[in-house]
Amino acid sequence: MSVLYRNDRIATFPDSWYADGVETPPLRAELKGQHTADVCVVGAGYTGLSAARVMARAGLSVIVLDAHRAGFGASGRNGGQVASGYNASQRKLTKILGDETAKALWDLTEEAKADVAALGPDIDRKPGIAHGCYSDAERVALEEDAAFLNRAYGYDQIVSYDAAAFREIVQSPLYTGGVLDHGGAHIHPLKYALKLAEMAEAAGAELYERSPVHHIAQGKRHSVRTSKGRVTADHVVLATNGYHAGLDRALAAHIQPVNSFIIATEPLGPLAADVLSQAIAVEDHKYFVNYYRLSDDGRLLFGGRATGRTAFPNDIAGLLSTRMTALFPQLADVRVDYAWGGALGVTPSGLPAVLRLAPTIVAAGGFTGHGVALSGLCGKVLGEAILGQAGRFDTLTALPTPGFPGGTFGGRLLLQGYFALQNLRQSLSR
Repeated sequence: MSVLYRNDRIATFPDSWYADGVETPPLRAELKGQHTADVCVVGAGYTGLSAARVMARAGLSVIVLDAHRAGFGASGRNGGQVASGYNASQRKLTKILGDETAKALWDLTEEAKADVAALGPDIDRKPGIAHGCYSDAERVALEEDAAFLNRAYGYDQIVSYDAAAFREIVQSPLYTGGVLDHGGAHIHPLKYALKLAEMAEAAGAELYERSPVHHIAQGKRHSVRTSKGRVTADHVVLATNGYHAGLDRALAAHIQPVNSFIIATEPLGPLAADVLSQAIAVEDHKYFVNYYRLSDDGRLLFGGRATGRTAFPNDIAGLLSTRMTALFPQLADVRVDYAWGGALGVTPSGLPAVLRLAPTIVAAGGFTGHGVALSGLCGKVLGEAILGQAGRFDTLTALPTPGFPGGTFGGRLLLQGYFALQNLRQSLSR
Protein backbone atom coordinates (compact mmCIF):
# COMPACT_ATOMS: atom_id res chain seq x y z
CA MET A 1 0.00 0.00 0.00
CA SER A 2 1.17 3.54 -0.78
CA VAL A 3 2.92 5.47 1.99
CA LEU A 4 0.15 8.04 1.51
CA TYR A 5 -2.40 5.72 3.11
CA ARG A 6 -0.48 2.91 4.82
CA ASN A 7 -0.62 4.39 8.33
CA ASP A 8 -3.17 7.22 8.17
CA ARG A 9 -6.85 7.89 7.69
CA ILE A 10 -7.75 10.00 4.68
CA ALA A 11 -7.63 13.75 5.36
CA THR A 12 -7.38 13.16 9.11
CA PHE A 13 -4.48 14.60 11.08
CA PRO A 14 -2.72 12.00 13.25
CA ASP A 15 -3.61 11.76 16.91
CA SER A 16 -0.67 13.90 18.00
CA TRP A 17 -0.11 16.44 20.75
CA TYR A 18 0.25 19.01 17.96
CA ALA A 19 -3.13 18.35 16.35
CA ASP A 20 -4.93 17.98 19.69
CA GLY A 21 -4.12 21.53 20.73
CA VAL A 22 -4.76 23.35 17.45
CA GLU A 23 -8.00 24.45 15.85
CA THR A 24 -7.61 23.24 12.28
CA PRO A 25 -9.46 25.06 9.50
CA PRO A 26 -12.50 23.50 7.79
CA LEU A 27 -11.71 20.85 5.22
CA ARG A 28 -11.09 22.46 1.84
CA ALA A 29 -12.81 21.35 -1.36
CA GLU A 30 -11.65 18.47 -3.51
CA LEU A 31 -10.47 19.19 -7.02
CA LYS A 32 -13.31 18.36 -9.42
CA GLY A 33 -13.55 18.98 -13.13
CA GLN A 34 -11.20 20.81 -15.47
CA HIS A 35 -8.97 23.64 -14.23
CA THR A 36 -6.17 25.70 -15.74
CA ALA A 37 -3.35 27.53 -13.99
CA ASP A 38 0.08 28.90 -14.63
CA VAL A 39 1.47 26.51 -12.01
CA CYS A 40 0.24 23.35 -10.32
CA VAL A 41 1.91 22.52 -7.01
CA VAL A 42 1.64 18.93 -5.79
CA GLY A 43 1.94 18.76 -2.00
CA ALA A 44 0.76 21.28 0.60
CA GLY A 45 3.59 21.10 3.11
CA TYR A 46 6.23 23.71 3.88
CA THR A 47 7.85 23.41 0.42
CA GLY A 48 4.70 23.52 -1.68
CA LEU A 49 3.01 26.27 0.33
CA SER A 50 6.12 28.46 0.31
CA ALA A 51 6.51 28.02 -3.45
CA ALA A 52 2.82 28.79 -4.00
CA ARG A 53 3.00 31.97 -1.95
CA VAL A 54 6.02 33.31 -3.85
CA MET A 55 4.48 32.64 -7.25
CA ALA A 56 0.99 33.88 -6.36
CA ARG A 57 2.40 37.11 -4.94
CA ALA A 58 4.18 37.62 -8.26
CA GLY A 59 0.85 37.39 -10.10
CA LEU A 60 0.83 33.79 -11.35
CA SER A 61 -2.28 31.66 -11.02
CA VAL A 62 -1.39 28.77 -8.71
CA ILE A 63 -3.32 25.63 -7.78
CA VAL A 64 -2.04 23.49 -4.89
CA LEU A 65 -3.18 19.86 -4.58
CA ASP A 66 -2.79 17.65 -1.52
CA ALA A 67 -3.83 14.04 -1.11
CA HIS A 68 -4.93 14.71 2.46
CA ARG A 69 -4.79 18.18 4.03
CA ALA A 70 -2.42 21.15 4.07
CA GLY A 71 0.23 20.34 6.68
CA PHE A 72 -0.89 16.71 6.93
CA GLY A 73 2.49 15.08 6.21
CA ALA A 74 5.90 15.61 7.79
CA SER A 75 5.29 19.36 7.92
CA GLY A 76 2.58 18.97 10.55
CA ARG A 77 4.01 16.18 12.68
CA ASN A 78 7.82 16.57 12.86
CA GLY A 79 10.06 17.34 15.83
CA GLY A 80 9.98 21.11 15.25
CA GLN A 81 13.76 21.72 15.28
CA VAL A 82 14.91 24.71 13.21
CA ALA A 83 18.52 23.66 12.76
CA SER A 84 21.46 25.61 11.37
CA GLY A 85 23.11 24.52 8.15
CA TYR A 86 22.70 21.17 6.44
CA ASN A 87 23.02 17.54 7.40
CA ALA A 88 26.72 17.85 6.58
CA SER A 89 29.26 20.22 8.07
CA GLN A 90 30.25 23.40 6.29
CA ARG A 91 33.85 22.21 6.52
CA LYS A 92 32.91 19.20 4.41
CA LEU A 93 30.88 21.23 1.93
CA THR A 94 33.73 23.71 1.55
CA LYS A 95 36.17 20.93 0.71
CA ILE A 96 33.79 19.50 -1.89
CA LEU A 97 32.37 22.69 -3.42
CA GLY A 98 34.87 25.46 -2.66
CA ASP A 99 34.63 28.57 -0.49
CA GLU A 100 32.29 30.65 -2.65
CA THR A 101 29.60 28.02 -3.25
CA ALA A 102 29.73 26.76 0.34
CA LYS A 103 29.31 30.33 1.63
CA ALA A 104 26.34 30.91 -0.68
CA LEU A 105 24.75 27.70 0.59
CA TRP A 106 25.32 28.73 4.21
CA ASP A 107 23.72 32.12 3.56
CA LEU A 108 20.62 30.36 2.25
CA THR A 109 20.30 28.35 5.47
CA GLU A 110 20.57 31.51 7.54
CA GLU A 111 17.79 33.04 5.45
CA ALA A 112 15.75 29.88 6.01
CA LYS A 113 16.00 30.30 9.79
CA ALA A 114 15.16 33.99 9.53
CA ASP A 115 12.01 33.20 7.51
CA VAL A 116 10.81 30.90 10.29
CA ALA A 117 11.75 33.41 13.00
CA ALA A 118 9.64 36.08 11.27
CA LEU A 119 6.54 34.08 12.25
CA GLY A 120 7.79 33.48 15.79
CA PRO A 121 4.76 34.46 17.94
CA ASP A 122 2.33 32.58 15.67
CA ILE A 123 4.28 29.30 15.76
CA ASP A 124 5.56 29.19 19.37
CA ARG A 125 9.19 29.72 18.39
CA LYS A 126 11.86 29.39 21.11
CA PRO A 127 15.64 29.67 20.58
CA GLY A 128 18.27 26.99 21.14
CA ILE A 129 19.19 23.52 19.89
CA ALA A 130 21.75 21.38 21.73
CA HIS A 131 23.58 18.31 20.47
CA GLY A 132 24.44 15.71 23.08
CA CYS A 133 27.68 13.77 22.54
CA TYR A 134 28.43 10.15 23.42
CA SER A 135 32.22 10.55 23.20
CA ASP A 136 34.90 13.19 23.58
CA ALA A 137 35.86 12.66 19.93
CA GLU A 138 32.33 13.56 18.83
CA ARG A 139 32.37 16.73 20.93
CA VAL A 140 35.80 17.78 19.60
CA ALA A 141 34.56 17.36 16.02
CA LEU A 142 31.56 19.58 16.74
CA GLU A 143 33.81 22.16 18.38
CA GLU A 144 35.99 22.21 15.27
CA ASP A 145 32.89 22.68 13.10
CA ALA A 146 31.80 25.60 15.31
CA ALA A 147 35.26 27.17 15.13
CA PHE A 148 35.14 26.97 11.34
CA LEU A 149 31.73 28.70 11.23
CA ASN A 150 33.03 31.48 13.46
CA ARG A 151 36.24 31.92 11.49
CA ALA A 152 34.74 31.67 7.99
CA TYR A 153 31.33 33.31 8.45
CA GLY A 154 31.42 35.11 11.79
CA TYR A 155 28.80 32.73 13.18
CA ASP A 156 29.45 32.79 16.94
CA GLN A 157 26.23 31.27 18.29
CA ILE A 158 27.57 27.82 19.25
CA VAL A 159 28.86 27.15 22.79
CA SER A 160 30.63 23.93 23.83
CA TYR A 161 30.21 22.24 27.22
CA ASP A 162 32.09 19.48 28.98
CA ALA A 163 30.17 16.62 30.62
CA ALA A 164 29.49 18.36 33.94
CA ALA A 165 28.41 21.67 32.41
CA PHE A 166 26.23 20.00 29.80
CA ARG A 167 24.54 17.89 32.47
CA GLU A 168 23.39 21.09 34.19
CA ILE A 169 21.31 21.79 31.06
CA VAL A 170 20.44 18.28 29.81
CA GLN A 171 20.24 16.02 32.82
CA SER A 172 21.11 12.67 31.29
CA PRO A 173 23.95 10.49 32.60
CA LEU A 174 24.83 9.24 29.09
CA TYR A 175 26.32 12.36 27.53
CA THR A 176 30.01 13.21 27.74
CA GLY A 177 29.35 16.82 26.83
CA GLY A 178 27.74 18.70 23.99
CA VAL A 179 27.23 21.94 22.13
CA LEU A 180 24.38 24.44 22.20
CA ASP A 181 23.50 26.48 19.11
CA HIS A 182 21.74 29.63 20.25
CA GLY A 183 21.02 30.45 16.59
CA GLY A 184 18.88 27.35 16.19
CA ALA A 185 15.32 27.16 17.44
CA HIS A 186 12.25 25.00 17.78
CA ILE A 187 8.61 25.63 16.87
CA HIS A 188 5.14 24.12 16.81
CA PRO A 189 5.33 22.52 13.35
CA LEU A 190 1.62 22.18 12.66
CA LYS A 191 0.98 25.82 13.56
CA TYR A 192 3.73 26.74 11.08
CA ALA A 193 2.17 24.64 8.30
CA LEU A 194 -1.29 26.09 8.91
CA LYS A 195 0.13 29.63 8.90
CA LEU A 196 1.89 29.01 5.58
CA ALA A 197 -1.37 27.70 4.09
CA GLU A 198 -3.16 30.84 5.29
CA MET A 199 -0.43 33.02 3.77
CA ALA A 200 -0.46 31.16 0.44
CA GLU A 201 -4.23 31.56 0.13
CA ALA A 202 -4.01 35.23 1.11
CA ALA A 203 -1.52 35.69 -1.74
CA GLY A 204 -4.05 34.20 -4.18
CA ALA A 205 -3.14 30.52 -4.41
CA GLU A 206 -6.02 28.00 -4.60
CA LEU A 207 -5.69 24.98 -2.25
CA TYR A 208 -7.53 21.72 -2.80
CA GLU A 209 -7.51 18.89 -0.26
CA ARG A 210 -8.39 15.18 -0.56
CA SER A 211 -7.04 15.48 -4.12
CA PRO A 212 -4.31 12.86 -4.65
CA VAL A 213 -2.45 13.20 -7.93
CA HIS A 214 -2.17 9.85 -9.69
CA HIS A 215 -0.61 10.90 -13.01
CA ILE A 216 1.20 13.79 -14.66
CA ALA A 217 1.07 13.82 -18.46
CA GLN A 218 3.94 15.99 -19.61
CA GLY A 219 3.65 18.18 -22.65
CA LYS A 220 3.79 21.79 -23.80
CA ARG A 221 1.22 22.22 -21.05
CA HIS A 222 1.18 19.55 -18.36
CA SER A 223 -1.93 17.65 -17.34
CA VAL A 224 -1.99 16.92 -13.60
CA ARG A 225 -4.70 14.36 -12.92
CA THR A 226 -6.60 13.33 -9.83
CA SER A 227 -9.43 10.83 -9.63
CA LYS A 228 -12.05 13.58 -9.93
CA GLY A 229 -10.34 16.40 -11.77
CA ARG A 230 -7.48 17.71 -13.85
CA VAL A 231 -5.25 20.78 -13.81
CA THR A 232 -3.67 21.96 -17.04
CA ALA A 233 -0.61 24.03 -16.18
CA ASP A 234 2.49 25.52 -17.78
CA HIS A 235 4.65 24.56 -14.80
CA VAL A 236 4.56 21.86 -12.11
CA VAL A 237 6.18 21.89 -8.67
CA LEU A 238 6.55 18.49 -7.00
CA ALA A 239 6.67 19.16 -3.26
CA THR A 240 5.76 15.72 -1.96
CA ASN A 241 9.04 14.83 -0.19
CA GLY A 242 8.65 11.34 1.34
CA TYR A 243 5.04 11.06 0.18
CA HIS A 244 5.76 11.05 -3.57
CA ALA A 245 4.14 7.60 -4.00
CA GLY A 246 5.96 6.91 -7.28
CA LEU A 247 4.70 9.99 -9.15
CA ASP A 248 8.04 10.50 -10.90
CA ARG A 249 10.78 7.87 -11.26
CA ALA A 250 13.65 10.34 -11.22
CA LEU A 251 12.30 11.94 -8.04
CA ALA A 252 11.80 8.56 -6.38
CA ALA A 253 15.35 7.53 -7.30
CA HIS A 254 16.70 10.54 -5.39
CA ILE A 255 14.32 10.72 -2.43
CA GLN A 256 13.10 7.77 -0.38
CA PRO A 257 10.64 7.81 2.54
CA VAL A 258 11.63 6.71 6.02
CA ASN A 259 9.40 6.76 9.07
CA SER A 260 10.17 8.61 12.28
CA PHE A 261 8.12 8.63 15.48
CA ILE A 262 7.33 10.88 18.45
CA ILE A 263 5.78 10.39 21.86
CA ALA A 264 4.45 12.99 24.27
CA THR A 265 4.49 12.22 27.96
CA GLU A 266 1.96 13.36 30.50
CA PRO A 267 2.70 16.86 31.90
CA LEU A 268 5.81 16.43 34.04
CA GLY A 269 5.20 19.22 36.52
CA PRO A 270 8.26 19.87 38.73
CA LEU A 271 9.98 16.83 37.17
CA ALA A 272 10.45 18.78 33.92
CA ALA A 273 13.26 20.78 35.53
CA ASP A 274 15.06 17.51 36.25
CA VAL A 275 15.17 16.76 32.51
CA LEU A 276 15.93 20.10 30.84
CA SER A 277 16.85 23.23 32.74
CA GLN A 278 16.39 25.46 29.67
CA ALA A 279 13.60 25.70 27.08
CA ILE A 280 15.75 24.27 24.30
CA ALA A 281 15.51 21.36 21.88
CA VAL A 282 18.10 18.57 21.99
CA GLU A 283 19.28 15.98 19.50
CA ASP A 284 21.83 13.20 19.53
CA HIS A 285 22.93 10.45 17.22
CA LYS A 286 24.37 7.12 18.21
CA TYR A 287 22.72 4.31 16.29
CA PHE A 288 19.56 6.27 15.61
CA VAL A 289 18.71 9.94 15.99
CA ASN A 290 16.95 11.06 19.16
CA TYR A 291 15.34 14.49 19.38
CA TYR A 292 13.36 15.97 22.21
CA ARG A 293 12.13 19.12 23.96
CA LEU A 294 9.58 20.25 26.51
CA SER A 295 6.16 21.41 25.35
CA ASP A 296 4.49 24.55 26.67
CA ASP A 297 2.39 22.41 29.02
CA GLY A 298 5.43 20.62 30.43
CA ARG A 299 5.38 17.35 28.50
CA LEU A 300 8.51 15.80 27.04
CA LEU A 301 8.16 15.43 23.29
CA PHE A 302 10.62 12.65 22.42
CA GLY A 303 11.23 11.42 18.88
CA GLY A 304 13.43 9.16 16.82
CA ARG A 305 13.80 5.53 15.77
CA ALA A 306 13.60 5.93 12.00
CA THR A 307 12.78 2.87 9.93
CA GLY A 308 12.97 2.14 6.23
CA ARG A 309 9.75 0.11 6.28
CA THR A 310 6.55 1.83 5.23
CA ALA A 311 4.40 0.25 7.98
CA PHE A 312 4.48 1.67 11.48
CA PRO A 313 5.51 -0.68 14.32
CA ASN A 314 2.74 -1.94 16.58
CA ASP A 315 4.06 -0.26 19.73
CA ILE A 316 5.50 3.19 18.99
CA ALA A 317 5.07 4.26 22.60
CA GLY A 318 6.93 1.24 23.97
CA LEU A 319 9.83 1.53 21.55
CA LEU A 320 10.43 5.22 22.20
CA SER A 321 9.80 4.96 25.94
CA THR A 322 12.69 2.50 26.16
CA ARG A 323 15.01 5.00 24.47
CA MET A 324 13.69 7.91 26.51
CA THR A 325 14.17 6.20 29.89
CA ALA A 326 17.66 5.03 28.91
CA LEU A 327 18.56 8.72 28.56
CA PHE A 328 16.45 9.86 31.50
CA PRO A 329 15.98 7.13 34.13
CA GLN A 330 14.05 9.67 36.21
CA LEU A 331 11.15 9.28 33.73
CA ALA A 332 10.73 5.53 34.22
CA ASP A 333 7.28 5.88 35.79
CA VAL A 334 5.97 8.62 33.51
CA ARG A 335 2.86 7.95 31.42
CA VAL A 336 2.87 8.42 27.63
CA ASP A 337 -0.24 10.25 26.42
CA TYR A 338 0.43 10.48 22.67
CA ALA A 339 2.39 8.44 20.10
CA TRP A 340 2.50 9.17 16.37
CA GLY A 341 4.71 8.85 13.32
CA GLY A 342 5.13 9.91 9.73
CA ALA A 343 7.30 9.75 6.65
CA LEU A 344 10.15 12.11 5.89
CA GLY A 345 12.36 12.12 2.82
CA VAL A 346 16.03 11.17 2.74
CA THR A 347 18.72 11.16 0.07
CA PRO A 348 21.89 9.02 -0.13
CA SER A 349 24.04 12.00 0.89
CA GLY A 350 21.64 13.31 3.54
CA LEU A 351 21.46 16.63 1.66
CA PRO A 352 18.40 18.13 -0.03
CA ALA A 353 17.74 17.17 -3.63
CA VAL A 354 16.71 20.22 -5.68
CA LEU A 355 15.85 18.97 -9.14
CA ARG A 356 14.72 20.14 -12.54
CA LEU A 357 12.89 17.02 -13.74
CA ALA A 358 11.87 18.64 -17.03
CA PRO A 359 12.25 22.16 -18.44
CA THR A 360 9.07 23.27 -16.63
CA ILE A 361 8.90 20.75 -13.77
CA VAL A 362 10.90 21.31 -10.58
CA ALA A 363 11.07 19.48 -7.28
CA ALA A 364 12.78 19.51 -3.90
CA GLY A 365 12.92 17.12 -0.96
CA GLY A 366 15.11 14.82 1.08
CA PHE A 367 15.84 17.28 3.90
CA THR A 368 16.91 14.49 6.28
CA GLY A 369 16.01 16.13 9.57
CA HIS A 370 16.71 19.74 8.52
CA GLY A 371 13.40 20.30 6.78
CA VAL A 372 11.71 22.73 9.16
CA ALA A 373 13.96 25.52 7.91
CA LEU A 374 15.22 24.21 4.58
CA SER A 375 11.96 22.99 3.06
CA GLY A 376 10.35 26.42 3.17
CA LEU A 377 13.48 28.01 1.76
CA CYS A 378 13.63 25.46 -1.03
CA GLY A 379 9.99 26.18 -1.82
CA LYS A 380 10.82 29.88 -2.19
CA VAL A 381 13.69 29.03 -4.50
CA LEU A 382 11.56 26.70 -6.65
CA GLY A 383 9.06 29.53 -7.02
CA GLU A 384 11.82 31.95 -7.99
CA ALA A 385 13.08 29.52 -10.64
CA ILE A 386 9.64 29.33 -12.24
CA LEU A 387 9.52 33.14 -12.21
CA GLY A 388 12.79 33.14 -14.21
CA GLN A 389 15.15 33.87 -11.31
CA ALA A 390 17.13 30.64 -11.21
CA GLY A 391 20.38 31.78 -9.56
CA ARG A 392 19.57 30.47 -6.09
CA PHE A 393 18.04 27.33 -7.56
CA ASP A 394 21.34 26.67 -9.35
CA THR A 395 23.24 27.22 -6.09
CA LEU A 396 21.15 24.56 -4.33
CA THR A 397 21.61 22.10 -7.19
CA ALA A 398 25.35 22.21 -6.40
CA LEU A 399 24.66 20.11 -3.30
CA PRO A 400 25.96 16.58 -3.91
CA THR A 401 22.75 14.53 -4.10
CA PRO A 402 23.24 11.50 -6.36
CA GLY A 403 20.41 9.02 -6.78
CA PHE A 404 20.17 5.79 -4.83
CA PRO A 405 22.14 2.91 -6.40
CA GLY A 406 19.62 0.78 -8.25
CA GLY A 407 17.00 3.53 -8.31
CA THR A 408 13.79 3.25 -6.32
CA PHE A 409 13.98 -0.49 -5.64
CA GLY A 410 17.66 -0.36 -4.76
CA GLY A 411 17.02 2.59 -2.46
CA ARG A 412 14.37 0.70 -0.51
CA LEU A 413 16.68 -2.30 -0.07
CA LEU A 414 19.60 -0.09 0.92
CA LEU A 415 17.58 1.77 3.57
CA GLN A 416 16.08 -1.39 5.03
CA GLY A 417 19.53 -2.95 5.24
CA TYR A 418 20.95 0.15 6.91
CA PHE A 419 18.27 0.27 9.60
CA ALA A 420 18.54 -3.47 10.19
CA LEU A 421 22.28 -3.04 10.77
CA GLN A 422 21.71 -0.15 13.17
CA ASN A 423 19.17 -2.20 15.12
CA LEU A 424 21.70 -5.03 15.39
CA ARG A 425 24.47 -2.69 16.57
CA GLN A 426 22.16 -1.19 19.16
CA SER A 427 21.15 -4.64 20.45
CA LEU A 428 24.78 -5.76 20.74
CA SER A 429 25.72 -2.61 22.66
CA ARG A 430 23.29 -3.28 25.52
